[in-house]
Amino acid sequence: MDFGQDHYALFGLPRRFVVDTAELERLYREVQARVHPDKFADAGDADKRLAMQWSTHANEAYLTLKSPLKRAQYLLQLAGHDPQVEHNTAMPTDFLVEQMEWREAVIEARDAADVAELDHLHHRMRKEISTQYDALHQALDERADYAAAADLVRQLMFQEKLLHEIGDALEAVDA
Repeated sequence: MDFGQDHYALFGLPRRFVVDTAELERLYREVQARVHPDKFADAGDADKRLAMQWSTHANEAYLTLKSPLKRAQYLLQLAGHDPQVEHNTAMPTDFLVEQMEWREAVIEARDAADVAELDHLHHRMRKEISTQYDALHQALDERADYAAAADLVRQLMFQEKLLHEIGDALEAVDA
């Protein structure tokens, strides 16, 4: 095995945004079956360390490819395109306004302990995120439009966070 290979090569997968997650899971288990440190319990220290490094590398690769947002960021990195998630906070005004409206609706529903409205908002946000991921697939796999993909990644970071906030509000109201 080669530590220099990318996450896709480790699992023998093509570099694409769309990944068969069941196949990824199967391939991950195969790799772990070969490199898991437990298989090297009776080996020398150097072999144990190497097995630990391989297992860690496989875990990192699996977690990256399993998450659509992390996978998109990784593909952009492989393409040499920095999405500048820490530095580029520029977003279209209509997107930012929409995010503020979403947050206000979540706060109102949470404060009113309106489970039905929170469920509705959660469903709508999941649908919106799904649409964004479809657009990300098109940008990455179909058009190789890395600038558009980077914009979508930054927007999806906002939306995923909001989805988590809606989930937290639902838990708080249900408690």
